Amino acid sequence: MIEMKEFISQSIKTESLRTLKKLIAIPSFNTTNGNERAFPPFGKGIDQALKEVLTVCDKIGMDTFYDPEGFYGFAEYGDGAETVGVLCHLDVVPEGDTKKWDSDPFEAVERDGAVYGRGTQDDKGPTVAALYGLKALIDSDETFTKKVRFIFGTDEETLWRCMKMYKEHEAVPDMGFVPDGTFPLTYAEKALLQVKLTGPGAAKMEIQCGKSPNVVPDTAEYICGNVENLSTIFDYMSIPYSIQGEKVTVHGKSVHASQAQDGKNAIALLAKGLVGFQPHPAVSFIGEKIGQETNGRTLFGEVKDEVSGELTLNVGTLEINSNYSEITLDIRIPVTQDKELIVERLIEASALYGLEYKEYDYLPSLHVPLESELIQTLLSIYRDKTGDQSEPTTSGGATYARSMPNMVAFGAHFPGSKSLAHQENEHIDLDDFYKSMSIYAETIYRLACQD
Repeated sequence: MIEMKEFISQSIKTESLRTLKKLIAIPSFNTTNGNERAFPPFGKGIDQALKEVLTVCDKIGMDTFYDPEGFYGFAEYGDGAETVGVLCHLDVVPEGDTKKWDSDPFEAVERDGAVYGRGTQDDKGPTVAALYGLKALIDSDETFTKKVRFIFGTDEETLWRCMKMYKEHEAVPDMGFVPDGTFPLTYAEKALLQVKLTGPGAAKMEIQCGKSPNVVPDTAEYICGNVENLSTIFDYMSIPYSIQGEKVTVHGKSVHASQAQDGKNAIALLAKGLVGFQPHPAVSFIGEKIGQETNGRTLFGEVKDEVSGELTLNVGTLEINSNYSEITLDIRIPVTQDKELIVERLIEASALYGLEYKEYDYLPSLHVPLESELIQTLLSIYRDKTGDQSEPTTSGGATYARSMPNMVAFGAHFPGSKSLAHQENEHIDLDDFYKSMSIYAETIYRLACQD
């Protein structure tokens, strides 16, 4: 293990925590329903978070830029022919069920050695850790031989239009990392395919469940005129539910869609119970072709590879009203598998139920060879700083790393720590927060301060 200087001082810790709390207090989730023609394109909260972090960067001594259209911002420090990029995002998912939070999701609360609030893990906490890792180097008067550019995205939780706009107008870094994953690092990410399946409405059926394709829904509500009969079916099928008047609520467990196997999909459970009780093409498709499967085996057969494992499938939302029905699916495809084969089988299966396929979003997979210089450098930094010899991992999650060449996701989640991204009571342990900051300081030092 290499003996290294510790750049993170107590003043850096104090200041970084203050900044994190300011950012958590900003409810920076998309409020424009995808209307990027609005200004700000994704809502005032996201724009406020972007401006706040650029103000922090300016105080640190970085040169800052705010996209006049509000899609992105960046801040840079140092000089050199090459640029090290740090790609972060400031948007978050909505708070979810506030009754399940022990404190206000948009008020950073310290308790039991952790900070609670939406975005503490994904991705405001890691963003601040990386940013103050850089500040620690600046305060130490280190000499930079490369330029460091922090790129702040605003649309990561939806369609990545911020990265598209950035690449159309700005220079792409030569190398870098994304503090939006797991240590030691993620060298392969599955392709992300999100689709909508639309079909007929229903005169006597109204359902609106789920909030986002990339979240496993923990509740699904249905207004039923015959609660007693439906509850009998749910009891027989061991479907967890509660009743309030004519409203039946099915209960599941929410996790990020990339880890759907660790959750319990409330929409799929509701569909399972409704297939025979209140038939509808959308309900029948979910109940018969997906159910509680998270690998899509009934729909696609076995889809997996040695690099990134099995396909992951999530039913994110279901809407049925008098005019139409719509299902959104989130599919994570192994890095060596064929997207077109998945699409072909999905179109064939959904057509049998009178549902029409429409692609909503697609991000190709990422696979950086383990022997690459970037991976070997980051891996050695992590191991030198922690003594942990864990191997690099693959992921079903989609990070900005796949948006630019020579990038990988690098922390800030540590092996063995609880992942709470997109969940209630999201929080980050302060020890992990400061430890990741130290790793990022060393990383920027080795990548941008050493020839």
